[in-house]
Amino acid sequence: MEITNVNVIRIEKEDSRLRGLATIIIDDEIAIHNIRIFDGDKGLFIAMPSRKTEEKKYIDIVHPITNEARNKINQVIIDKYNAKKKEKNDNENII
Repeated sequence: MEITNVNVIRIEKEDSRLRGLATIIIDDEIAIHNIRIFDGDKGLFIAMPSRKTEEKKYIDIVHPITNEARNKINQVIIDKYNAKKKEKNDNENII
């Protein structure tokens, strides 16, 4: 699996741990949108796209099967988020 493209939009909202939204493209063939980036107690982490069930539980719509794939996706998104945060001209990409 190769992540061939990553796009991150930073979000700055008071009283929210949500820090951004990401889209990744895998092998130039599959796009995964609405990956959320959160600032948790132990640092940044991602949450895959999910939906709310009738029982008010959230289930992932798409998710990696292996820890290796999860770690790769997490790292590439967090790295891109940190790079965008350092960019001086990224203010237009903040919601």
